[in-house]
Amino acid sequence: MQSHEIRSKFLAFFEKRGHKIIPSASLVPENDPSVLFNTAGMQPLVPYLLGQEHPMGKRIADIQKCVRTGDLEDIGDNRHFSFFEMMGNWSLGDYFKEEAISWSYEFLTSKEEGLGLDINRLYLTIFEGDENAPYDEESKKIWMSLGIPEHRIYALPADDNWWSPGDNGPCGPCSEMFYDMEGNVGDLTLEGFIEANKKETVIEIWNDVFMEYEKKDGKVIGKLAQKNVDTGAGLERITAVMQGKKTAYDTDLLSDIIEKIKSESKEYNENYARVITDHLRTALFMVADGVIPSNKDRGYILRRLIRRTVVRSLKLQFPPNLTKDILDIFLEKYKNIYQNIGLENNIDVILSEIEKFKKTVEDGIKEFEKGTDPFLLATTYGFPIELTEELAKEKGIVIDREKFNREMKEHQEKSRTAGAGMFKGGLANTSDITIKLHTAHHLLLKALQEVLGPTVHQKGSNITEERLRIDFSFDRKMTDEEKQKVEDRVNEIINKDYKVVRREMPFSEAEKIGAEMEFGAKYPEVVTVYFVEDENGNVFSKEFCGGPHVEHTAVIGKFKIQKEEASSQGVRRIKAVIE
Repeated sequence: MQSHEIRSKFLAFFEKRGHKIIPSASLVPENDPSVLFNTAGMQPLVPYLLGQEHPMGKRIADIQKCVRTGDLEDIGDNRHFSFFEMMGNWSLGDYFKEEAISWSYEFLTSKEEGLGLDINRLYLTIFEGDENAPYDEESKKIWMSLGIPEHRIYALPADDNWWSPGDNGPCGPCSEMFYDMEGNVGDLTLEGFIEANKKETVIEIWNDVFMEYEKKDGKVIGKLAQKNVDTGAGLERITAVMQGKKTAYDTDLLSDIIEKIKSESKEYNENYARVITDHLRTALFMVADGVIPSNKDRGYILRRLIRRTVVRSLKLQFPPNLTKDILDIFLEKYKNIYQNIGLENNIDVILSEIEKFKKTVEDGIKEFEKGTDPFLLATTYGFPIELTEELAKEKGIVIDREKFNREMKEHQEKSRTAGAGMFKGGLANTSDITIKLHTAHHLLLKALQEVLGPTVHQKGSNITEERLRIDFSFDRKMTDEEKQKVEDRVNEIINKDYKVVRREMPFSEAEKIGAEMEFGAKYPEVVTVYFVEDENGNVFSKEFCGGPHVEHTAVIGKFKIQKEEASSQGVRRIKAVIE
């Protein structure tokens, strides 16, 4: 079964069971300064898991783009990918364990509507219970009623069977499904099951999370107002299972790229080919969602992925056009699924960064000739230790790898400590100040369009407790007079105390009335639009948005632009505060 068939079957299966299909959210979280990327299917849906009404109802399904870059050294093995797609079906205060488990089982094993997997190769895990929640007897009984023998249901602790996206937000016990990849593993003790999972003869293919608890500052504080179901099945993992492969690198998702690298490179290393394939796909999706290479935050992650690609492509002696050819193949694969992948200049951004780094590598080689320490080469020039070792070997020099690893570990620990404050947690910060800044952000975008012209559109945003930041399309520095006009206009609307009204409407209607939207993004049939308008219904701004916002603009306070600067070519950046 090809990956496109799995996508279609999954969405059709749950649509038939009353789920509305929603498009993937951007990889960049909306109004969530606590995380760099959406790392799980549930992150864009947090407001609805906490009780806000979803415009599409209580049953939804999607395939969400995700990025995880916690440990890039694992990329290239059979299981880890920096970009992946998570298939999920959701109940927002509607059905719970009975339906969730039954439908998971049915989709996995049904030969007509589902994947037709062999029931005799399935293994299940449930939550064993702790001080936060009891042993999950209910899930066990449901699985047994479906024909799963009791000795193939394993109770595991919270480390394995409790799902939480971070220190705050919805969480709960889960039940995971595993599949025998060899077809002959048979019955296993608990210890045997754990060992088989480590050896990848049995792998996880699906997870049903029963979100009925809430966590605050790392502790479970009680139950949510509603019980939710959050299920997830990685498309890459499922595709490998369906095509009888150990890894998605050998499936129709990625195998053509691997083969192209193998046939066209002068040298070949399987791990390098996998890393290049993974990283170029991730980079293309990041750029499509507005991330630009830089030395900070998301831009730094993107830059690091591209640099890791460059080093490995040099070692494989890539011919000149191979990287572009790979990106073109990915664009072709995904352009009908994620339309913004095909936006102009996406590939150019990556190729430009690659050319810049090739120069960096050359500078690093010059520095090496002076005898610079490999640690400084790595941290100052982005020069990989493997390349330093190769050059040193040619000169008969042995690099002290243990010393280098020790210094790099200390360096990384310092970096993590420095970044922990900003990225602690994992859920949207919806404090009073960030909500006010969020509404001010809408006013700012509209004021920019009034002063600078209608071609101004948002290219990125970030809101913290201290300030808002907007990146917008504009090809020159703003004058002091323009900045003052924009600031005055925002304060004028704040002082007039306009209402902020949330309305749900068909996408076609929102498009027709000219609501500000993210170019290239896919939206569901019914969307949420926030209007800023006066008592007579005269509209200042209207923008596609998930919220939250203030109800009246006067509560925002005084708006002040702090800084206007270049962000990237053709994109400017404003940082602003409210006083």
